[in-house]
Amino acid sequence: MNQQDLSDSVMSTLRQIIRAIDLQSKQLTKKFGLTGPQLIILKEIHKSPNRPISEIAKSVSLSQATVTSILDRLCQQGFSIRQRSELDKRKVNIFLTDKALEVLSRNPSVLQDEFTGQFEKLEDWEQNMLLSSLQRLAIMMDATKIQSPPVLVSGPLAASSQEVKRFLEEEPQQV
Repeated sequence: MNQQDLSDSVMSTLRQIIRAIDLQSKQLTKKFGLTGPQLIILKEIHKSPNRPISEIAKSVSLSQATVTSILDRLCQQGFSIRQRSELDKRKVNIFLTDKALEVLSRNPSVLQDEFTGQFEKLEDWEQNMLLSSLQRLAIMMDATKIQSPPVLVSGPLAASSQEVKRFLEEEPQQV
């Protein structure tokens, strides 16, 4: 294969990856009315209820402001309810509604879950090789300054998806 064919193959493969993320995101939105980040937050709350937003944010590698924005949207859509604690008025508890529990009972998956499962099956050297190659691609595409939290989202940033826009613009979390 000549250099042009190799370059074209790399670009084609990148487009396939972008398209897979976009299709999965659209399917999730169409089927459940949720974005990927919203589903991840719902799963996190369901997994460990009664945690402060700051802990949820840390566990999903997002800022507290972004998680708060996502929770605003989830409340508006009827997936969660905020309620001030009776014991400590400074604390706000987040509860999932029956609507959220019904969606979670269907065990929707985000592409990220599927990827993580497959990635963890690889040998350490394969994982490191993939990471190194992707980091090199980011450098070659002058994309190293683009903020990119570890949640796969794609597609247009519509007015109804402001949390995705904030999510894409925010600083990466330091753990």
